[in-house]
Amino acid sequence: MDLPRERWVAIAGVTVLSLIAVAGFAVAIWAAWLFHDMPDASDLADYHPPTATRAYAWDGTLIGEFSRERRIFVPYDNIPPQLAQAFLAAEDRNFFKHAGLDYTGIIRASAKDIVNIAQGRRLESGSTITQQVAKNILLTNDATLGRKLKEAMIAQQLDHALSKERILELYLNEIWLGYRSYGVGAAAYNYFGKSITDLDLAQSAYLASLPKGPDNYHPIRRKAQAMQRRNWVLDQMADSGWVTRAQADAAKKEDLVVQPEPTRAKYRDADYFVEEVRRRGLATLGPRLTEGGYYMRTTLDPRLQSAARTALMDGLERYDRRHGWRGAWGHVTTLTGWEQVAKTTVTPAERRTWEAAVVTDVKGGVRIKTVGGQTGALAAEDVTWARAGKGIGAGDLIFVAPDDKGGADFRLKQVPAVNGALVAMDPDSGRVLAMVGGYSFSLSSFNRATQAFRQPGSAFKPIVYATALENGYTPASIVVDGPISLPGANGQAWTPENYEHEYLGPLPLRKGLELSLNTMTVRLAQGVGMPKISASAIRLGVVTKMENVLAMALGAGETTVFRLTGAYAAFVNGGRKVEPHLIELVQDREGKTIFKADQRDCDHCTMGFNGDESPRIQPSGAQVWDPITAYQITSMLQGVVQRGTGAAASVLGRPTGGKTGTTSEFRSAWFVGFTPHIVVGTYIGFDDNRSLGEGEQGARAALPIFIGFMQEANKLFAPDDFKAPPNARYAMVRGIREAFKPGTEPKLVDDSLTGPQPYDQVFGNGITGAPNAAAAVNPQAPPKPPVKKDEVNGLYE
Repeated sequence: MDLPRERWVAIAGVTVLSLIAVAGFAVAIWAAWLFHDMPDASDLADYHPPTATRAYAWDGTLIGEFSRERRIFVPYDNIPPQLAQAFLAAEDRNFFKHAGLDYTGIIRASAKDIVNIAQGRRLESGSTITQQVAKNILLTNDATLGRKLKEAMIAQQLDHALSKERILELYLNEIWLGYRSYGVGAAAYNYFGKSITDLDLAQSAYLASLPKGPDNYHPIRRKAQAMQRRNWVLDQMADSGWVTRAQADAAKKEDLVVQPEPTRAKYRDADYFVEEVRRRGLATLGPRLTEGGYYMRTTLDPRLQSAARTALMDGLERYDRRHGWRGAWGHVTTLTGWEQVAKTTVTPAERRTWEAAVVTDVKGGVRIKTVGGQTGALAAEDVTWARAGKGIGAGDLIFVAPDDKGGADFRLKQVPAVNGALVAMDPDSGRVLAMVGGYSFSLSSFNRATQAFRQPGSAFKPIVYATALENGYTPASIVVDGPISLPGANGQAWTPENYEHEYLGPLPLRKGLELSLNTMTVRLAQGVGMPKISASAIRLGVVTKMENVLAMALGAGETTVFRLTGAYAAFVNGGRKVEPHLIELVQDREGKTIFKADQRDCDHCTMGFNGDESPRIQPSGAQVWDPITAYQITSMLQGVVQRGTGAAASVLGRPTGGKTGTTSEFRSAWFVGFTPHIVVGTYIGFDDNRSLGEGEQGARAALPIFIGFMQEANKLFAPDDFKAPPNARYAMVRGIREAFKPGTEPKLVDDSLTGPQPYDQVFGNGITGAPNAAAAVNPQAPPKPPVKKDEVNGLYE
């Protein structure tokens, strides 16, 4: 049917209007869906980006960072103008002029996007810094029209809600700049190893070149492109008038030199300590640790930590060398391309002079070539050592280091198969001054100081003797060292023996510790009662539970170096159980203390000094031993160093105590020692708990590590003597001046010149003493028998 033209026009008009209405409705629905969950820009007023928690040593040395995103927050007022201007020149030179959107930039980017859409390329951003803040913090990174619309709307809101300075602060702290860096603070440190205040013009311009794509301008892999982009930023800064043309041209001539890789801290000797801090920080703070931007002061002393790492690594290498060359770690049949094979093996990062090498000639001596291209001969003694072991031949891949003594070109090196740990603590506070949990953190992050539970052997015995002294025994008490057989498991007899398989008869307590006599210790434990000894071990934190069997008195229960070292602190500090800790203080970004290890109260410490007596703070820790008991054990353990199994430590030349420990079949070797200022635990053993080898006692394997560490540590402390409790009484017992609790001292002394006399007449207040007196506790006791020493070490275990 033919309709008038006017009718067709009307129908068409209605149809068009209907389509427009439908389209409008559809757009409205789409817009409602798009913007229904749009973030509120005002939320950024109090926004703090996730920031790294930085851990510092006791002296302020940065030792580590913990973060999801590696970021160092820098307030706007601390950002150098030159650095801010570099980013403005590269990203948004009109930032301080527009209201969140730069329409000129949008038109320019839109024109390019027409071509990009046709060619299937990613859309141009054309984004202002304000838009980038909106995208980076509040939105996703999707290159869609919807996200771009949200970005534009939020950018305008941001410009009204926040100051320009706050927006720029957020941008410069939030942006990803590569090299594990979020924000300019972390980037300056990771790329150049310096604070942003120390960056020069060329370095600032390079950082400003990175937002468009850090991988595209990598300073090592794509250095030419990186320098070209940096120079473009310098030109933009000159065009904007922020630097002169001469300054820009001078900066262009500067080479782009960065650190080979980003590092969390320049101090690298504390990896095990820092990882343990991270674990404990997570337990205390939870997820806040990696995003809260906390200041964390730890207990670490870098001087002692470096000494500990060196002492442990040297000691493990000495043990390893005693047990022979195990052979090359690799072999090649041709010298062509051997370097690529060598680079697949990791050297211990802590041994910075070690280098992979290939053996090129074995005629006469042995010649090598390092992966760095150096050639030379191995030391003759190393060649002899290698040939006595698994041998060495052409094509072998080995580790070498320059001969620092100058006798040869290179020394042959071998990564020890054995491992160990060292912990050093302040006995008065429990501060962990140093901790090394293994030979090399780069090869194994397992912390043997805190995670490896091993039997301590005779290193546990001081707890047995201290418990005895708390329960009626005195230094004058006599206990028999002789063969003993007791009912054991499955109806079989248990017959503990001394290391030498010899027995010395009735002896005062001291000798049982000094000579580490097993049968004497078992008899003592039998007399005291294992429930009391187990309770002491649990109270000290050595174990969480312990079977009440006599084998535990000889160190059959498992513990860690960390736990046992903390227990020994109570002998040094007067009998107080201090809590070993690595984290001393944690403060948030506003400086508010949220964690403090020292919980002691001091009511007057915050008051100004008015001339009165200074506040007195009680010592930390609960009293677990009588102070005289603690001093008695300290004195006996001094005897271990003076006359017993730890005699090698007498080379230190100052008051030192300690105890060796060796487990059955020589599976673990221990030495825990101390001076008045520091207590140190050392352990050596295989991770699979196999035997260290015949004769590898604590005195031979672990004690030299303690000595090596203490030779450096003692340089930091005065050569003080151990302080005796003021109420202790004294008497001579077999030629040694012993401390007693009041009322327990012997009533008679027998001096070879004067005969028996009343104790008070000879000793009075305990200040004087006869040098050759012997306690008259057991007048029939036989004289001290001659002591046979171990033929290898001159030591007992």
